[in-house]
Amino acid sequence: MKRLLALSLMLSVAVPAWAEPPADIAESVEALRQKVGAAGVSIAIVEDGKTTLSRGWGVRKIGERAPVDEQTIFQTGSTGKAMTAAALAILVDEGKIAWDDPVIKYMPWFRMYDAWVTREITIRDLLVHRSGLGLGQGDLMFVPRTHLTRKQTAERVAFLKPKTSFRSAYAYDNILYAVAGQLIEEVTGQTWEDFIRARVLRAGGMKNATSDSEDRFRIPNRSWPHARLSGALRGLGPQAALDERDELGRNGAPAGGLALSADDMAAWLKIQLAHGALPNGKRLFSEKQAEEMWKPVTPMPISPLPDQLKPAQPTQQAYALGWNVQDYRGHRIIQHGGGVFGSITRVVMIPDKNVGFAIMMNSEDSGMLLGLTYDLLDHYLDQPDYGWTQKWEDWYQSRLAGGVEYLKQAKASPAKSGPSLDLARYAGRYRDPWYGDIVIGQAATGLTIDFTSTPRMAGRLKHWQYDSFVTDFDDPAIEPAYVTFALDAEGKITGVTMKAVSKIADFSWDYHDLDLKPVGDKK
Repeated sequence: MKRLLALSLMLSVAVPAWAEPPADIAESVEALRQKVGAAGVSIAIVEDGKTTLSRGWGVRKIGERAPVDEQTIFQTGSTGKAMTAAALAILVDEGKIAWDDPVIKYMPWFRMYDAWVTREITIRDLLVHRSGLGLGQGDLMFVPRTHLTRKQTAERVAFLKPKTSFRSAYAYDNILYAVAGQLIEEVTGQTWEDFIRARVLRAGGMKNATSDSEDRFRIPNRSWPHARLSGALRGLGPQAALDERDELGRNGAPAGGLALSADDMAAWLKIQLAHGALPNGKRLFSEKQAEEMWKPVTPMPISPLPDQLKPAQPTQQAYALGWNVQDYRGHRIIQHGGGVFGSITRVVMIPDKNVGFAIMMNSEDSGMLLGLTYDLLDHYLDQPDYGWTQKWEDWYQSRLAGGVEYLKQAKASPAKSGPSLDLARYAGRYRDPWYGDIVIGQAATGLTIDFTSTPRMAGRLKHWQYDSFVTDFDDPAIEPAYVTFALDAEGKITGVTMKAVSKIADFSWDYHDLDLKPVGDKK
């Protein structure tokens, strides 16, 4: 975006350049959207308690003419973690819970893998990614779909074997936010969906926002998710609309199951920047809880960025209660990203400028989202144009190209020997303690696979090499995986492990966390 000085004509008073959105934002966003091939985008900007931009570009669904506007709702993914934290903050204000209360005080049946951690884990711990679980561990309980209820999901956390000791390291997870949602129900008697709708969304003036799928489907002005699935890996090929009802399991919704419009995001940003105060003089949550939710808790490792993106690399960052806290060009930034199948979001605040913005897209074009994010950050920090939109798009495309090259090398390398057994001997039921059962079947055309806890996660197994096979799922949106059978000296199958085929697959495809054992006696 060009960095043009903006003059406010209101009351004929000149204001600093950062006090208004970029003068050419409408044209710049539309040009970028068309260049990238994104379906739609919506942006909300709040400055000094006022909405300075709330509008949309593009279409709600490719192939249809209905435009995106300021009231079009988008699925916002993990940016909703901050709203789950806000819901808990309301209960803290009311004296019904405390951040450092043990979870088992309110959910006596809840268990972690380790008995000591079960006793010690607090409500705060559920939100800050320091439990000892690995990155995305347990996400297959609601990715891509599920038969499990939220309580069943919380119960199965007991079988997730930790990767590190308790509170020793950062690893992003979703599953403990599902537990936090269940805790809200245990304390209030209301589901997370009902409590969030009444006490956060509607109380906060977010009139279009939804916390429940059926509510979202009833709203005509909603965006459809889109993705590129027909190329060598996800992210390549033409943009296509996904089945909006084929969504992530609602058991994981407290980790990111909300849908909001630009107007809703503007209302949310105002509440955050006002530290819980509402425009009508009332409060959604107290100043004390606002401070708690922005307070850094768990230090986060800093991944190195390539030279052209180095200015975006923070010198310090930590996770708070539903928010990332980091620095950028000498300023504290409060932000969080979100992504569900076919939709991505970024919510960003610069507290010392009293500015916040949100960008929502109904496609998975991450380069565009990040480019717009850093363009807007530089605008409000009065920095010269750095060409972020092109730099981030180049990074995104190079990442995809690297993923394709990795697949090419992998496909060229199999030994093509094996399998060791007749196909019929691989068939059977295999069980993982936290996921449940996966059934390997035998059809006339070969082996089949069925993830029984996940609706329509089924397909064929094609031999890869040795005793490894690769999935060919009926649903092309599901990441393929290698399936490897372990045999003992007598040729008896002792277990099955899996891992994603793509090197850049989303971490929520945590096949590698499965430890499947045969059910019954397999000869």
